[in-house]
Amino acid sequence: MISPSNPEEIRRAATLIRQGKLVVFPTETVYGLGANALDAAAVGRIFRVKGRPSTSPLIVHVQSSEAARQWTTSWPPAAEALASKLWPGPLTLVLPKRDSIPDIVTAGLPTVGLRVPSNPLALALLREAKVPVAAPSANRFTELSPTTAGHVLQSLGNDVDLILDGGPTQVGIESTVVSLAGPIPLLLRPGMISKTQLEEVIGAVALAVTPANGSHPAPGMHPKHYSPHTALFLYVPREGRGAYLWLTRPLAAASSVQMPADPKPYAAALYETLHALDDKGFDWIAVEPPPDTPEWAGILDRLKRASAT
Repeated sequence: MISPSNPEEIRRAATLIRQGKLVVFPTETVYGLGANALDAAAVGRIFRVKGRPSTSPLIVHVQSSEAARQWTTSWPPAAEALASKLWPGPLTLVLPKRDSIPDIVTAGLPTVGLRVPSNPLALALLREAKVPVAAPSANRFTELSPTTAGHVLQSLGNDVDLILDGGPTQVGIESTVVSLAGPIPLLLRPGMISKTQLEEVIGAVALAVTPANGSHPAPGMHPKHYSPHTALFLYVPREGRGAYLWLTRPLAAASSVQMPADPKPYAAALYETLHALDDKGFDWIAVEPPPDTPEWAGILDRLKRASAT
């Protein structure tokens, strides 16, 4: 694990990517487990290290909208509008893919999720690597995503070739994913760029339904996801020794944690808080659900998928 402080360290990481190795790097959302998206064997190693099913596609990270366009066969006006307004940033666009993107990256689907992250270290790595980088969150499948290099080390240990330590991430939960592959834009995964913000740029956006079988059109659509090892419940505490995360009023618990009242700092703190509580040996973690409004939708989605109820 290294803390990049000079271009030589970025060059080393980029060389490893081009050699088919796995490099963990920070984005503004969470830490990503990166491999050359054009190297099917390297991408296969991502799936093995994470224990990720082949039906869950990966997001491909690139350094610019110009770079994104070369990996898709279609770049509609909505893509240009969203990229111009919201990239670099925590937004993934799903578009028809070129054949040069291996099917393993996209779960066999004819579309690919593309993103330009805003983290300076991530962008420096992408520019130096000169290849698109497939990078899901750097953790075991269905477990809590990492927001620090320490979380990655605890989860993946020595199963990766390099961890770039860029400090805590700023957004804290995974990117919003919207599909522009069909006639109607579809919100596949909510995030901190809300449905309302998307609609301000491109008009009406529909909510996608997770398919019952087969490949998911985006990552993060598995019913059980983002979960601490400790059982997490929404609404009320359980019997035993536990922790309670609250917004409006505390309840009796061994640990009572007041969460930020604004969605942005709440999202930034959520996984870090859950990681810390997960290490304390509680019987349960209970969470007061946030408001069911567009700006909280990404957070509520993560909590529902992490919940045991």
